[in-house]
Amino acid sequence: MTTKTSVIVIDDHAIFRMGVVQALAMSSDITVVGEGSSADEALMLAEKLQPDVALIDISMPGGGIAAATQIAERCPGIKVLMLTVSEEDDDILRALDAGVAGYILKGVPAPELIAIVSMAKGGKSYIAPNLGLRLFNVMREKSEPNAISERLSGLTPKQRSTFELLASGYSNRQIADNLGVQIKTIKFHMSCIFSKIGVNNRVEAALLAQKYLDPKNRQA
Repeated sequence: MTTKTSVIVIDDHAIFRMGVVQALAMSSDITVVGEGSSADEALMLAEKLQPDVALIDISMPGGGIAAATQIAERCPGIKVLMLTVSEEDDDILRALDAGVAGYILKGVPAPELIAIVSMAKGGKSYIAPNLGLRLFNVMREKSEPNAISERLSGLTPKQRSTFELLASGYSNRQIADNLGVQIKTIKFHMSCIFSKIGVNNRVEAALLAQKYLDPKNRQA
């Protein structure tokens, strides 16, 4: 029997928070175990309830970044997802530096939010696709463009296909379905891709893909 994904939702706007809770309730695999409206409440609920995932807003009393940082220090097993209206580069970078597993823009459809929460529990990272390319331009690049292009040329055809779908915001499950392979095969491809292009996680790989792959050549 599959264990449900436990979630706490922290946002100081009660009506919006209620909407998030109702959206997550659409999934029989997710249960909201606590709600709060401040950084202090986020940390208290995280330590008390030990949920799988914490959905936190940036702009709330005490600050969402501070809450994420404290949760990462005291409850490292909890995956923190930022759910916010902010598209500011500084906010995104600060959130990633705080160790969040994802950065989601408010207004995301309920099915997508459910999928992201499930991905986070499984150890996957997420960043809103429309923020990726712009954010990449302000992140510290690991290599010169020529070196990165050379690394990309070393990908096998299957790895290249996987990389292109990753750039389009596909989850591992969606990539597997698109390519007609098992999800464990995609996880293997991902591991090889990370090693070949010199990144540490899915977020960095997606940002790299969005910058250096020609959108016209990506798989639909």
